[in-house]
Order: sequence, then structure tokens, then C-alpha cells
Amino acid sequence: MMKIKWLGQAGLLFEIGEKKIAVDPYLSDECERLNPLSKRRMPIDPEYLSLDPDVVVLTHAHTDHTDLPTLERWLAGGGKLVLASESAWEKVRGLGKNNCVILSPGTEWTEGDVVFRAVKAYHSDDKAVGVLISAVGKTFYITGDTLYNENIFASLPEKIYAVFLPINGRGNNMNPTDAARFAKRTGAKWAVPLHFGMFDSMTGEEFVCENRVIPKIYEEIRFEYENGEEIR
Repeated sequence: MMKIKWLGQAGLLFEIGEKKIAVDPYLSDECERLNPLSKRRMPIDPEYLSLDPDVVVLTHAHTDHTDLPTLERWLAGGGKLVLASESAWEKVRGLGKNNCVILSPGTEWTEGDVVFRAVKAYHSDDKAVGVLISAVGKTFYITGDTLYNENIFASLPEKIYAVFLPINGRGNNMNPTDAARFAKRTGAKWAVPLHFGMFDSMTGEEFVCENRVIPKIYEEIRFEYENGEEIR
């Protein structure tokens, strides 16, 4: 059984069987502390501050993706697997006795029945990556922060169940139009917009894509029904 929840901004929580995988969690006010214009519009749910993930995936080093106040809570006790871009790895490798692995494009890591593979992203952090997570017979593609770039697609698999991608159009991210083009180009069955509503007034409706699933913060992302049963 699999569940996926949106944690706000670009954060995702995958629950695959008993395993919890957190991707790019931002559960603090660190961005506002660094820049008063980056005030959080989505509240912090304290339930997630005590989350005990088995795996943490960090696509790049920017604060809203590698959030040290959140990660210090989760990683200080050690014993976690942290899969991080080289730039994010530099920021977190000293937070407790964890197994911190550098993700570069092409790097793969297998953890139980879950396979992670890094692919190129094109962002202002030149070490940024996207991540493919393959489990329960499906592949999920988290692009991380990126612009539309044709060089990405050759490294993607033929079948992607869902792609998660930014739509805010600022800070070297795709705008909604290019994100829709990108989603279509991947051939993904479902497209989930991210990176909106935290520091802006976007709602996700700006992402016009026929196979879109607009997430709601802290709620499970539901994709479809087959034979009366929900497919997650």
C-alpha cells in the first residue's frame, strides 16, 4: 500500500508499506527569517515536526528544499538514510550519524523494494537534481526545481505514473504553461503541480493540464479508481 501527501511548497511524504520517505520538506519559517518577503502563507502542522522518516530526499540546497530547522529535528538522532544533491549533502552531512549519499544525475540507490534514481534538473543551484522513485510497480518523478530543458527527457523512463513539478515561474522554475508542456513531454499518466501557494497567491488552477491532480496541503494525493478500488 502506498500513500502520498503534500507537505506544502515542494515537500512530499511517501508512505510505502512501513517505510516513510520525505522529499524536500519545508516545515519552518526559515525563509522568512532570511528574507521577510518570504512569509509562509500555509500554516505549519506540528504533527509533522515529530515525523520520523526512514529516508529523506533533498533535490537541492535552497532553504525551502533543504530546511535545516526541520532536518535538525529529524536527523539529530542519527540512523537515517539521506539521499541528497551534492549541494544539499554539504549542508546536512554533519546533522547526526546518518548515511548521507550524494545524488548526481544517473546515481541509483536501492532501499528494500524502493529504487531511487537521480536525473538532471536545470535550476540556479547547478547541482540540483530530479528524483525517480520506483515502488509497487510504478515510477514517480519528482522534478525538483527546474526549468523546461530538452536535455532532461532522454534520461527518463518510458512509463511514469505521476510527475510532480513546480509551476510558480519564479526563481528559475517553470511557469504553468511550460510545466504543462513538460508534463506532457514526460508522458506521465498524472501531473501534480507543486511549489505554489506558500509565498504567493497561486492556487494550482493556473496549471492547465488535462491529467492534473491539484494537491491539498497535508492531505493524501488521490489519483484514480479502477474497478471501484482506489489506486494510490
